[in-house]
Order: sequence, then C-alpha cells, then structure tokens
Amino acid sequence: MKLLLHACCGPCTLEPLRLLLEEGHKISIAYMNSNIQPKTEYDHRLETLLAFARDQGIEVIEGVYDAHAWATRVGSYGPSSETRPDRCRACYRLRLEEAAAYAAAHGFDGLATTLTVSPYQYTTVIGEELADVCAAHGLAPVFHDYRENYAEATRRSREMGMYRQDYCGCGFSKVEADDERAMRAAERARAKAEREIRLAPIKAQKERELAARRAEKQEYASRRARQRAALKEYKKTHANR
Repeated sequence: MKLLLHACCGPCTLEPLRLLLEEGHKISIAYMNSNIQPKTEYDHRLETLLAFARDQGIEVIEGVYDAHAWATRVGSYGPSSETRPDRCRACYRLRLEEAAAYAAAHGFDGLATTLTVSPYQYTTVIGEELADVCAAHGLAPVFHDYRENYAEATRRSREMGMYRQDYCGCGFSKVEADDERAMRAAERARAKAEREIRLAPIKAQKERELAARRAEKQEYASRRARQRAALKEYKKTHANR
C-alpha cells in the first residue's frame, strides 16, 4: 500500500523502513515532531534523517514545528514521573494526528510509525493511538513492535556515523535522561569506592610484599658491592707483596 511512515529520527527509521519495504509498501516519511526541544535539536535530527532518506531515494515530508501547540496539549501534564504515561500518550496523539491528517489529505492508504523501535517508549499506547487516528481518518494502521530490532538499528546507525540523540525529544525527557545519567555515574563512583575499600587490605599487603622484595634486592646489591670492594682490596694488598 501507499504508506506514510511517521519517523522520530534517523536511527530509529533504519529498521522499520527496511522491514516495511520488504513487505512491499510504497513509503514516504513524515517528520512531524513538535515535541523536540530545542529547535536546534529538532533541526539536527531532521538533517540526519534527510541525509539518510536522500541516499535511499525516499521522500520526507516535514510537518509544522509548533512548540506552542505541544506545550498547550502535552506540556500541561508537567514533568512528574507519575504523569509521564499520560504525557507521552498525548504526545504520541498530537504527532500521529498530524501525520494521519496529512496522509488522508494526500492519498495515502495507511500510516505507520518508528516510535516502537525504542524500548523506552510505551509500545502498547503507541499502538492504541495509531489505531485511533487511523480510524478517524479512514486509514489502515500498520503497527509493528520493533523493539527487537533496536540493537540492530543501534549498530547500523553507529556504523553509518549517524547523529544519535541521548534523550527522547521534549524538555522533560532531557531532564529525565540527564538525571538518569547522573544517577548511573554516581552509582559507578559509589561502586568504585566500595571496591577500593574492599581491596585496600589486599593492596596494602601487596605493597608491603613489594617493599620487602625491594629491600631484599637492595640488601643483596649492597652485600655484593661490599664483597666486590673487599675482593678488590685483597687483590691490591697481595699485589704489592
């Protein structure tokens, strides 16, 4: 079918596009992601996607970047982890609605999305929202859970030198990602400190043993030097007789 593939970024597009093409669909990509903040990040991800799509001969349709609409419909849920599921659902809905409206107006038969590649997204919710927007616009929802392809998408994107973002997209997700990285760094530092404390007695014993060996070598060298000096003196004394 003539399929519009909503894409969040270049790396996440790799595997869904490959698999959907293998299914025989005629695909165009929709980059409709008003959630991405700041605008420079939005542009960076778009440039990465466009470069890849040009190489593949795939059309990319860019939506309207409307950060205000996102803040009004999604941002009101706030940064709380408790409201995150509802916030993400509203974010999926906003972006997929935009893609579905475009698809219906431009003769597409169905709509798919790359969002399910990430293991950090709410996959079931994505499927529900995709089905709802497609039903509202008379489109066929083409839903696949691509999480098992995440590792391959990661490998391929790194091999291709693609820009890989380190947070989902919105400002809230960036704070969450930064906090998680800080927590992991703190945990690594704590584990390292505990390991050093645990190994300190062993390290101290090894240092004592090393110091003892160095002392033995020094004593041996001193003894040999005295022996050589004594031998030299002996030879000197007896040579004069």
